[in-house]
Amino acid sequence: MSSTFYQKAIIVITFAFVTSVSANSTIESPDLSENSIEIYQIKATNSSWEEKEIDPSFYEDPYQISLFNAKNGEDSDRLLSQTYSIFGLGVGVIAVLAVMPEEITNWEKNDLNLANKWIENVSAGPVWDRDDVFLNYIMHPYFGGVFYQSARKSGYRQWDAFIYSTMMSTFFWEYGIEAFAEVPSLQDLVVTPVLGWAYGEWAYTTEQDIWIHGGTVLGSEYLGNTALFLLDPVDSLGRNLNHLFGKDIIKAGTGYFTFNQVPLAYGNETENQIGLKVSYIFGDDGSLALPGISAKRVVHSRYKSRTDDPIDTGIIGLSSGVTWVDVDSKWGKKSALGYQWSLGLYFTRSFSTRLNYTRATLDNAQGGDSSIYENYGIDGQYYFNSENDWRPFITAGLGEMMSDEEYSKKRFQVNAGLGLHYKINNNWAIQTDWRHYYSTREETHGNHISSSIIYRFGKGEWSL
Repeated sequence: MSSTFYQKAIIVITFAFVTSVSANSTIESPDLSENSIEIYQIKATNSSWEEKEIDPSFYEDPYQISLFNAKNGEDSDRLLSQTYSIFGLGVGVIAVLAVMPEEITNWEKNDLNLANKWIENVSAGPVWDRDDVFLNYIMHPYFGGVFYQSARKSGYRQWDAFIYSTMMSTFFWEYGIEAFAEVPSLQDLVVTPVLGWAYGEWAYTTEQDIWIHGGTVLGSEYLGNTALFLLDPVDSLGRNLNHLFGKDIIKAGTGYFTFNQVPLAYGNETENQIGLKVSYIFGDDGSLALPGISAKRVVHSRYKSRTDDPIDTGIIGLSSGVTWVDVDSKWGKKSALGYQWSLGLYFTRSFSTRLNYTRATLDNAQGGDSSIYENYGIDGQYYFNSENDWRPFITAGLGEMMSDEEYSKKRFQVNAGLGLHYKINNNWAIQTDWRHYYSTREETHGNHISSSIIYRFGKGEWSL
């Protein structure tokens, strides 16, 4: 994604954020009557998958998808409503950008023939983009996490939420909204939903903690409102829109704030208190008083982080290491040491698939200027002896090779190889491998010898 396009989108979203905080601030001085009243206000999120009583036999097919068949009590109506919200925000961003001056958007006037521009960009992709690290590996996972939470907060388990995030980031954003501005990006197609899963699950559990403390951070409602918006702007905007209309236009939770007159422990006096009603309770009687937090009485959510589901963020793996790059004489380059990284899903102890990237600076064999060598693609691994720590594996994949970051010089490649994987613990492993690459365009050959360290997110390899 281009930095200019992201800056334009952030301008629009920032305006929505300011509106959101203003809506939240209206509850500070409520007009309380003598009778107990209940008004619409910020809601806690919907029930989580962990709160459901799931038949253990469900996990016998761990990768089954319930996203299109909510047979386990998932709130498909809420997810549909959230999807409409996302589409509405996306269309709004495009509409605002389309009327902005050209010097702000950097869109040429003929770019406004959006249909032709979209077809042109989609036909040219996907490509390995040149956006900076912040945009590719911070902002994209962030928005992938926003998509993820839409499903997670609707009662879907992590795997379904990841599938939803993948669909939204691919078809709504990469091949949808963003394709009107630029060619779809290969790494964005993988990084957005995969790292978005890791971020989204962290944000989801963090938001649960904020709600348990009355929607506050460090005792501050303002910091709480800001944090809740940043963790999930789609849900936050939905809650505030509902607040403005006083009813559930967008389904965004199961709890309500209430204003009540509560008898004091002495005499016949009463005081006004603000409470948060949550429909899912855990603990004994569920009542917890938090001193110094606007006299709120907060009911615990019954959310718990433990789950019997074997599919969680532990299947996400990130690796980094060094690679010896050896190319044949047709390249006219000397062999050299480079670096590589990969991001993938370790579906079982026997199989994984990854986005793999290698980069090195190769000197010319006859002297002169050096060249940048890049090799990237999707590959899969099959591990033998998978129940033990030492695991030999075979690998195969396809992708492209490129010289000097010029798309005109890219070459389609297929590759195969073998390696050895060693599990240190559930979260860490090391591996070394050899891969042979063949370019069909130029009929060139190459070899990579790599060593890397692998980190597995969450609880890592605890199941499957």
